[in-house]
This record gives sequence, C-alpha cells and structure tokens, in this order.
Amino acid sequence: MSARGQATRTAAGRRSRDGGRERAMVPPGEPRSYYGEPILAQPVWTPEIPAYFFVGGLTGATAPLTLIASLRGNDVLARRAAAIVLAGSLASPVLLISDLGRPSRFLNMLRMFKVTSPMSVGSWILGSFGATAALSGARELLGLLPRGGRAAQGAGALLGPLLSTYTGALIAQTAVPAWHEARRELPFVFAAGSLSSAGAMAQLITPYERAAPARRMAVVGSVAELLAIRAMDRRLGPLGEPYHSGRVGIVARAAEILTGAGGAIVATAPRARRRRAAVAKTGAAALLAAALLERSAIFRAGFASAGDPRYTVGPQRERVRERARGGADGTGGRV
Repeated sequence: MSARGQATRTAAGRRSRDGGRERAMVPPGEPRSYYGEPILAQPVWTPEIPAYFFVGGLTGATAPLTLIASLRGNDVLARRAAAIVLAGSLASPVLLISDLGRPSRFLNMLRMFKVTSPMSVGSWILGSFGATAALSGARELLGLLPRGGRAAQGAGALLGPLLSTYTGALIAQTAVPAWHEARRELPFVFAAGSLSSAGAMAQLITPYERAAPARRMAVVGSVAELLAIRAMDRRLGPLGEPYHSGRVGIVARAAEILTGAGGAIVATAPRARRRRAAVAKTGAAALLAAALLERSAIFRAGFASAGDPRYTVGPQRERVRERARGGADGTGGRV
C-alpha cells in the first residue's frame, strides 16, 4: 500500500474486529456544512402564519360547538359560537393573503385540487368552510335560511376539524427537521390546542350559565394538548431541542404553564360560587394566550432547526444506521 493510502486509512481511524465486523475507532464528527452555511433554506413565512394557525384552529374547532349548541336549544351559546366562526372565517384568508403578498396567489391555489398536497387541500377547506360559516351566521344571527343554515352547520362541523389540523400536516410535510420529525404528533397538538382555544373563546364571550359546553371543551382540549406535547417530546428526544432552547424554549414553557393553569382554573371555576364567572374568564384568557404562544413556539422552532446542520445530518445518520442494522439481521432495513 502506498504512503498516501496508509495516511488516509490512519486518518479515517484504525479498525478492529467486533463480532466478525469491522468498526471505526474514531467517533463521528460534529455535523457541519460547507462554510458554515445552513444545509436547508429557512422558511420564508412571515409572522402572520402562526397567527393564521391560531385563528384557523380556533375557528375550525368552534364550528362543531355551534351545531351542538343549536341542536340542544342553547341559542345564546350557538349565536356566540356562530359569530366566532364567521369572524374567524373572514380573518383567516386575510392573514394568509397577507403572508402570500397578493390575493391572486391565494386564488391560484384554488385553480386545481390535489389530494396529495396539504396546501391545495387546505385552501379548498378554507374556502368551503367560509361558505358554511356565512350560511350558519345568517341562520343564528339573522334568523334567515333555517334549513340551509342547518345544513351548512352540519357541513361546517365536518370541515372544522380539518381546518384545525391541516396546518399541522402541512408543516410536517416540509423538510424542516423540527416539523418533519414531529409529523406523527403535530396534527394532534394542533387539534388539541384548537379545541382548548375554541372553548376558551366561546366561554369568554358567553354568559357563564350558558357556557358549560364551552368550558368542558376547554378543559378537555388543555389536557389533550399537554399529553400530545409530552408524547412529541418523548419521541423526538434530542431532536426536540429546538423546542426547548433559547427564546423558543421560554415561549414554549410559558405556553405549557398557561395551558395547565388555565385548564385547572376553568375546571375549578364552579366551586368559586360568587365569582365563578370571573374565575372562568381568567382561565379562558390564559388558555387563549397559551394557544397563541404554542403556535409561535412551534413556528420558531422550525426556523431554528433549519439553520442548524445537527438537526438535518443527525436524523439522516440515524436512518443509515437503522438500515445497516436491519441488513445485518436479515430484515433488509424493514422493521
């Protein structure tokens, strides 16, 4: 062997026998990119996007509440919920168009329907949901179109959960590590947060005596959100560091504290008796703040992970090791 080949072999690390297979003595180096540049381009989305996540999720989760309250004869809650849905269905496209820059870009997404594209599906869900929100609002707020409004409420109750969760599926389909590696849990995190914020908003503007269904929704959503976030953190392990580091970590921790505190306050409000309405509204405000902060933390964690090669190279190396282990035990990398 030439001197150059020997030097190369030495630089790569001496090899030893381990169970009949060779292994490198030098551990893998720290993941780096050329000239320190990010491997992935950071997302180009503007701050309107986490606000859109929050408003769209809240709006979509309120639609089933509108139908349930109306069917049970709780007209006070039904009217408030219908107003929330109508306002949210108007605000959501405004936030999305503000990020896109021009209304024509949003309209262009409606030129075709592609079931494999979360962006395409989400655009059609948003447009269709807006139509049902208008008809439902006409029924509950103006007393018009009783049959058509009821049918629209049923359709909105089906589209609402899709509107609340498609954004989680959308960001999980990108190459951004913090989002893509959490693709199994993000839709559940978004769904639970939407449920919590929808119940909080409804009870915030509804008299206490008529807001019991909204309070139950808020409590269930807050518990489910905490469980979903814990499950995501546990599965991500070290890859979940962008959610807990720096300013993003501070925001995420504040969101978690407010979610737990807000849910507990709302759940125990009936025991307050004289001031139970004020206590419930305090808890509702905490849950709304928590939902907005959680969406912001998830959004910013994606930017942080895209700019750090560790979160891009690390998962790739782990997948290579899994395939190697699978090939060695005869499974061909299939688990």
